[in-house]
Amino acid sequence: MSSTSNYSTPPCAACKFLRRKCLPSCVFAPYFPPEEPIKFTTVHKVFGASNVSKLLNEIQPHQREDAVNSLAYEAEARLKDPVYGCVGAISVLQRQVLRLQKELDATNADLMRYANNNNNNNNNFQYGRRMVNSGYYNYSSAWNNGISGGHNNIGTDNCDGGR
Repeated sequence: MSSTSNYSTPPCAACKFLRRKCLPSCVFAPYFPPEEPIKFTTVHKVFGASNVSKLLNEIQPHQREDAVNSLAYEAEARLKDPVYGCVGAISVLQRQVLRLQKELDATNADLMRYANNNNNNNNNFQYGRRMVNSGYYNYSSAWNNGISGGHNNIGTDNCDGGR
């Protein structure tokens, strides 16, 4: 008695789920490998094996992988949200992007205010002082304190506003 070795490839996830023989011409085999049974199960629950088979036979072979990936994504989304599916997920993400954009705009505005305040403080410190007889005279503080009102204080030796 001779022993024949019958090495065959395992059936694709679709044929295994549908309990049928996986033929070499199986339209599901390239897109639903036996290692990913959940992928076909979710697609089958939402769209049905017959509809998926018809769809794959009607489109060009180079488009089939993208179609199967889209079906799998939509099927997962439909199981999570039966009413809106992936549109619901997209809406949630769009609202999140808008909220984050508003938050980013507010943070950038705060950053600009901080930078402007910091620059103004640095400018007052660096450019708002003049050396007067080996001392410093701060024009901005003199102006703010009303010292320079009506008096020409530039170049005076005393810092009390010439009074």
